Amino acid sequence: MTGLLVRLADPADFPAVARLTVAAYEADGQLKGEHGYAAVLADVSTRAAAGAVLVAVDEATGAVLGSVTFVLPGTPFAELSGPGEAEFRMLAVDPAAQGRGVGAALARACVDRAAELGCTAVVICVRAGMAVPAHRLYERLGFVRTPEKDWSPVPGVDLLGLRRELPRG
Repeated sequence: MTGLLVRLADPADFPAVARLTVAAYEADGQLKGEHGYAAVLADVSTRAAAGAVLVAVDEATGAVLGSVTFVLPGTPFAELSGPGEAEFRMLAVDPAAQGRGVGAALARACVDRAAELGCTAVVICVRAGMAVPAHRLYERLGFVRTPEKDWSPVPGVDLLGLRRELPRG
C-alpha cells in the first residue's frame, strides 16, 4: 500500500493502538468468552516497555491503521521464541482499514527488524480457526506451521505455532 509508514509507536499513539487492537480482536471473534485479555490488549504502555510496539500510519491523514508488538526471547510478552528467534504478537489492523496491506506491512517490518538484530528466525502463533486471510498472509510471507510450537494459554484457546527462517549472514 502506498502512503503507509511503519514506525515505532510513541505514547501519543497508545490510545489509538489500544482502541484498534481491541476492535480488531472483537471483529475476529477472538474475545468471545475471554476474561481479561481485552485489558491486556489495551495496555499498550506495558507492551511498549517490554518490547517494540510498531504502528502503521496513513501518511496522508496521520491515522494509526494498525499495530504489532515485536519481542525477543526472555522478555515479558515472549511466548514462543527461543535463542536467536524474534517474535511478534498482537498484530491488529483497524477493521475499517483491513484489506489495504496494513497487516502485511507490519509483519514485514517485524521480519526486517529481526534480521537487522541478527535473529535466525521469527516465530508467531495464530489462533486455531482464525480467519483464513490471516493464515494466507503469513504463508505468503514465508511462515510455516511448526507444530512443536503449538500451545494453549487457557482451556479452549488453541494456538498454532508458525516460524520463518531468516537468511544467515
